[in-house]
Amino acid sequence: MKRLCVFVALSLSFLSASSWAVQFRVSDIRLEGLQRVSASPVFAALPVRVGEDVDSEDVRDIIGALFDTGFFSNVQVAREDDVLIIVLQERPSIKKIELEGNKAIKTEQLTDVLDDNDLREGEILQSDVLQNITRELERQYVARARYGASVEAKIEELPNNMVNIQILVDEGDSAKIKHLNIVGNEIFSEKELLQQFELTSTRWNSFFTSSDKYAREKLTGDIEKLESFYLDRGYLDFEVQSTQVSISPNKEQVFITINISEGEVYKIKSVDIAGDPVVPESQIKRLVLLREGSTFSQQLMTDSTEYITTMMGNAGYTNAKVEGIPKKNPEDKTVDLTIFVDPGMRVYVRRIEFRGNTKTNDDVLRREMRQFEGASASNAQIEGSKVRLERLEYFKEVAVETKDVPGTEDLIDVEYTVEEQPSSTIQGSVGYAQYTGLNLGVNVQFNNWLGSGKRLQLGVTDNKYQTLYSFGYSDPYFTPDGVSRGFDAYYRTRDYSKINVTSYSTDAYGANMTFGYPISEVSRIGFGMGYIHQEIRTGIYAPQEIAGSPKLTNNSGFNYISQSDWEDVSSQYQSTGGIPFVGGQYQEFQLENYLVTEEQLLESVPGFIDKYGDAYDSVTLNFNWSRSTLNRGIMATRGNQQTLSLETTVPGSEMEYYKASYHGQMFFPLIGDFTLRLRTRLGYGNGYGDMTELPFFENYYAGGFGSVRGFRRSTLGPRGTPATQYQTVSSNGVSTATGWADVNRDGVVQSSEVSGVNAYIACEDPGTAFIASQYTAICEPGKLIASNVGYASVIGGNILTTFTAEVILPLPFVEDSRSMQAVAFVDAGNVFSDYCGSGQRNCASFDVGELSSSAGVGFTWISAFGPMTFSYSVPLNKGLYDETEKFQFSFGAGF
Repeated sequence: MKRLCVFVALSLSFLSASSWAVQFRVSDIRLEGLQRVSASPVFAALPVRVGEDVDSEDVRDIIGALFDTGFFSNVQVAREDDVLIIVLQERPSIKKIELEGNKAIKTEQLTDVLDDNDLREGEILQSDVLQNITRELERQYVARARYGASVEAKIEELPNNMVNIQILVDEGDSAKIKHLNIVGNEIFSEKELLQQFELTSTRWNSFFTSSDKYAREKLTGDIEKLESFYLDRGYLDFEVQSTQVSISPNKEQVFITINISEGEVYKIKSVDIAGDPVVPESQIKRLVLLREGSTFSQQLMTDSTEYITTMMGNAGYTNAKVEGIPKKNPEDKTVDLTIFVDPGMRVYVRRIEFRGNTKTNDDVLRREMRQFEGASASNAQIEGSKVRLERLEYFKEVAVETKDVPGTEDLIDVEYTVEEQPSSTIQGSVGYAQYTGLNLGVNVQFNNWLGSGKRLQLGVTDNKYQTLYSFGYSDPYFTPDGVSRGFDAYYRTRDYSKINVTSYSTDAYGANMTFGYPISEVSRIGFGMGYIHQEIRTGIYAPQEIAGSPKLTNNSGFNYISQSDWEDVSSQYQSTGGIPFVGGQYQEFQLENYLVTEEQLLESVPGFIDKYGDAYDSVTLNFNWSRSTLNRGIMATRGNQQTLSLETTVPGSEMEYYKASYHGQMFFPLIGDFTLRLRTRLGYGNGYGDMTELPFFENYYAGGFGSVRGFRRSTLGPRGTPATQYQTVSSNGVSTATGWADVNRDGVVQSSEVSGVNAYIACEDPGTAFIASQYTAICEPGKLIASNVGYASVIGGNILTTFTAEVILPLPFVEDSRSMQAVAFVDAGNVFSDYCGSGQRNCASFDVGELSSSAGVGFTWISAFGPMTFSYSVPLNKGLYDETEKFQFSFGAGF
């Protein structure tokens, strides 16, 4: 209205001006007052040009055209001789826009509304547009049931014809649903119908779900769900007759009433196939889920058309259109269903292209293709190729798009877009631990060596108890048809006595070669052969299952003294030196000693080393079968995976044993974004031929990541029988003298004066108080006294059982969940043994009641620095010897 008044006033002034009494021919046009607006859009908007005649009517057109550009708040037209002069006053320019007070609607969403109306920083301010926007923002809040919301725009004028705009938002409170009623239902209860709704009246949990906050879009969606509920059950005459939404005077409560008419159930009378099916009609009818006499269901009709569309797409008709057309027969409440099939033209793939593979070679992706160039397009093959790419573990995401070839109707291009992710890892450690001392190690694994898809692994580890050098290589496409080949070699030494676990050390080296063959799109079999040389050395603390104890290596060179002689002098020992100390002086003594005989040795059950020796050369064979339908190689959320393997030594090897293992996992979708993952690891091993047990260094262990979290790694399961050692003459557990003679009579003990005979003690009376109180002794009359020198260390077993149930949790505020995963889990498992010794701890054959278990939460992040995994758990069922570790983590750097 303001612009119209200005226009009329200026027009009248020009009409009355004597300068416009007659028209004139324009020789030039001069613009005045422009600052930020360039002359080009002004000249473009002018309805007159140089050389044309201008009169009062043209002046009105000039003013109107320039006002219509929206750039100017005032326009004046004047004449100087034959020069047309246009004086312009620009509208102010927007320097800054600020939004305050909005929480329910994100600033980005409100900014989008401003941008869509060309109201942004640097643009010309148009007051009418600003007013319209404030009203539109208020309408958006009303749509979210914030009826008390208000939006006010304030303009701050600045020098140089610029302004700041401040948009103040008062969102008010969301109106909550007080009552939600359905009227007219007779077949189904109101409670059953309201279960289909996202909106609810206020409940105890509404604070968390916000389901009681009214929103027009949600109500529309709920009404559509209600219609689908009835249509899926055959009520084709169902109708929502009206919907009333009332608001309380304080605009804080909403009352909703939905009036419906249910109608009656319709049955299928006939099913016909129409159009040009191309494929046999019998094949199509097998995919129709509705049969004559069954209750009509819109969902089943939709599913049927989708199945038929998929079948047509797999046959090369990717543009096929399939539509279900139900014809109601109100008189008998039946439906004649017609499935109309329009196959379109058969489509062929012209070209397959790849995008985003910056590190991986094209041929690595192309060999995974099941859809080929030049062949008819198949939706199943195109999608199957995408799944195979996702399982490679090289890509975070794979997307596929089909594009029509311009100028043709029967050709498409298929484009796969991949997003690379770190597919190789480097794990290094420099640290110090109580048992292992200084740890230095590096392990490099390339799962996609130089983008070729080949795997390469190099490892070097060196610390106080272990030295390891390893190398591995595999080519998943050794032959073009998918036969894989791999080999690895290693050298390893370990001294377990340094970490006080099980007292033995190993020195081993070996090599393996493996081959794998695909037997289907999701299954493979493999076999391999290897050689291993191992040497075992035991310490004095080795459990008796490894080396029997106590024993003498050479009976002829050892002596013993009697128990009574030892007790006579041991009570007089000084705390240091091991010499009787009476009346403040050392006392000379000499104990009678005798040679040990075979009859004086305790019976010793032979251990593994005693029976089979301590060095072995073996040839190994391994077989495996695997099947995977996982949706991706890393952090899968759908599908299942199974692996079954058998490893055995060749008959005639110095070790004869076998090990069978099974690993399986399955994913099940739950409510919303929750997913259930079930996982198990099972293992069994034993000896054969002359070997009656699984070698102890091939035993299974449980506890820690990949097993039972919440327990220290490898601490579950059987523990060995503590080693024993014959008791020597000593006051504090170490060998000492059996006599002393003060040769130079100076009262000082000289080493040359001490009898250095290494003597054991022959038992005479097991009930002697001194022995019973000082030692856990084995004392049989006539035998040498022995005592425990080891402890019940972990030795493992030949039976492994672990189970895991995880719920994969949706991560709030995380847009990309492909590289992050949070879980709540329950782990259970243990290691058992078929041949438990009488002195072993925590050893038993398989028993479900003996499974250790824990519950907790975990988080995994495939970061730019590599995979990181954390877990916190507490034990649910804990054995006497189980060692717990509530917080656990692992870290590896990726590149």
